[in-house]
Amino acid sequence: MSTSSHDADCFMCGLEQTEDSAVVFRDSLWSGEVVPGYDVPGWFVLRVRRHAERITGLDEAELASFARRARDLVAAVTEVTGAPATYLMVFGENHPHFHALITARDAHVPADRRNGNILRLRDEHADPDAAARLVPAVRRVYERLADADAHPLLT
Repeated sequence: MSTSSHDADCFMCGLEQTEDSAVVFRDSLWSGEVVPGYDVPGWFVLRVRRHAERITGLDEAELASFARRARDLVAAVTEVTGAPATYLMVFGENHPHFHALITARDAHVPADRRNGNILRLRDEHADPDAAARLVPAVRRVYERLADADAHPLLT
């Protein structure tokens, strides 16, 4: 990635420096990773690697690949965590750089912390070490799913 495609003041652009141990995958357009401050076990961020604001800021290649990356990362997180629900949320107000927060919702999460209220778990259940321990398993499943996409079954 060219540094000219990054905003020096953008938190999400700064994640280009994230240690590989926190990264599920990186391709030329997207990165999936555990993000400091959102490091609840089962939470990952899927972010476009260049600075682009809102979904309307994505170029054609980013837009065309977003759904597949999101689907595969959500599926990998769900498989590894066994979560009965995995949310894909896009806000962009706090960090105006297109990204999606993927949150696995454990069966034990109380009703008042489900749906949009799951974000309250950010402070209540942050555990950077436990979040990091999930990365290798999520990476393996993601790679298997992405590889299946690269070589679709012939029918």
